[in-house]
Amino acid sequence: MILRVKFNKKNYLKYIGHLDLLRLFQRTFNRAEIPVKYSEGFNPHPKFSIANPLSLGIESEEEYMDIDLVEKINTEDFIKRMNHILPKDIQILDAIYPDDEKSISAKLSWALYEIRFDIEKDLSLDEVKSILENWLNSGEIMISRLRKKGKRKVMKEEDIRPLIQMIQVKEKADNEVTIESVMRVGDGGNLRPFDFVDALGNNIELGMDVDSASLIRKALYIENGERLDKPI
Repeated sequence: MILRVKFNKKNYLKYIGHLDLLRLFQRTFNRAEIPVKYSEGFNPHPKFSIANPLSLGIESEEEYMDIDLVEKINTEDFIKRMNHILPKDIQILDAIYPDDEKSISAKLSWALYEIRFDIEKDLSLDEVKSILENWLNSGEIMISRLRKKGKRKVMKEEDIRPLIQMIQVKEKADNEVTIESVMRVGDGGNLRPFDFVDALGNNIELGMDVDSASLIRKALYIENGERLDKPI
């Protein structure tokens, strides 16, 4: 029986790595007496998975995981018991029993990020909007990535433009710019947000200070025709 869970990851705990996050949830399941199903074999482990794990240093308002339970439990009771034990900057926000058996990892297609950064040029809000619009409409946005080729790693040029659905400039205060962008995740292609930031930093017209960038993942979406739906 699968329980689908939405949780957040905020403030200093954005620096907790994926393996440590798995250990945190495993300990919390045990202490909260959640009836999680365990794998069989010499070294049994709880059966749960976090969809599209975050890179270190990125906050998130909405993350998702699937938990395989031995028996059904009340979702409100689950949330209360878990949040009583979890640290305040990682909290369970919602939980449902999904109708289908497809994993949350396989369903996700897009992610919404908020990105704040400083610019070194004296640009107006309209100028920033124009630069980003032209950048997005340039046809190709090329980056260099390390890829495995047999036993070797080689640098490969990739066009990330098909992995960016939109960019919207939200605010400019002094030299700080806030944008939102929807990027591809999952089996249909995956754009790492720090690769997006590096590509944006290569835009000479913008004059972005890449080291000043801070990121928040605001939402994850399932593609439903032309519509994007949240998993919960």
